[in-house]
Amino acid sequence: MSASLAGRRVLVSAGPTYEDIDPVRFLGNRSSGRMGFALAAAAASLGAETVLVAGPVRLETPPGVRRIDVRSAADMHEAVLCGLPADFYIGAAAVADWTPRGVASHKLKKQPGVDTLTLVLVRTADILADVAAHPSRPRCVVGFAAETGDDADIARYARGKLERKRVDFICANRVGVAGSGFEAEDNALRVFWNGGERRFGPAPKTRLALHLLDFIAGRIA
Repeated sequence: MSASLAGRRVLVSAGPTYEDIDPVRFLGNRSSGRMGFALAAAAASLGAETVLVAGPVRLETPPGVRRIDVRSAADMHEAVLCGLPADFYIGAAAVADWTPRGVASHKLKKQPGVDTLTLVLVRTADILADVAAHPSRPRCVVGFAAETGDDADIARYARGKLERKRVDFICANRVGVAGSGFEAEDNALRVFWNGGERRFGPAPKTRLALHLLDFIAGRIA
């Protein structure tokens, strides 16, 4: 690795969020947190002061990383904004876009003769956009986009997200395919920025994280 992050502060979010429905059930997703944890480990290995805001995952904290555990999108939003200022923010978490309007105080049980259940969902706060618009905006804001479309769909969505949220980089990856995305040890990324694109992988997420950070730090420098 040619780039160093010594003297830099890196804030990473990783993993899923769980949005409670009642004391038993929640809305969640398949994010394992491995990509975000790999990025936090890579940042620390490159000399950065690294803070990791982690959703509910069962992963060991990387050496040299300060970890903050959260559960919901609201929890993660608060922890990330409280983690500013930072030189780099890497939003690798799969944050829920929707959360139940209210959490039932008791388990929602089946009722005789009732075959459906309606949940009212409301939008969660947009962590990535809020970091990018923050008065203490990091020098570099990196977002992730997990997609299921073809190459053209992925590029269109990633570039739209880059412009809409006013971030510096969007790292897009395809999920729902073998050997990539959620729950996989390996990943492949298409990294977009204004006027450019580069592909990384397929490779183990640990190696991919080092190459990605080295590339981003080099461009920012």
